[in-house]
Amino acid sequence: MTFVVTENCIKCKHGDCVPVCPADAFHEGPNFLVINPEECIDCGLCEPECPVNAIFQEDEVPEDQQVFIAINEELSTQWPVITEKCEPPADADDWADVDNKLLLLERE
Repeated sequence: MTFVVTENCIKCKHGDCVPVCPADAFHEGPNFLVINPEECIDCGLCEPECPVNAIFQEDEVPEDQQVFIAINEELSTQWPVITEKCEPPADADDWADVDNKLLLLERE
């Protein structure tokens, strides 16, 4: 099993989850973080660190967020590994509770 980053991370990208990951499974894109399912060791340390509740165990991803399982798998092979907390965007808190952000996901 793996953990999955979901929609709430888009345009928030706080990065509190990154330094606690012992497997270096996080990858960083322009406005989103993903977890590589091949690297994740299912330790669960990242989930409680996320201030916007964007991380779920794969079998607990909400029905309307299932697409993010494939998105994490795909983009983790394209984006670089991140091992230290990134600087969140200045307006991250403004995006924390916004729904339907999938169209805002920047892939490059």
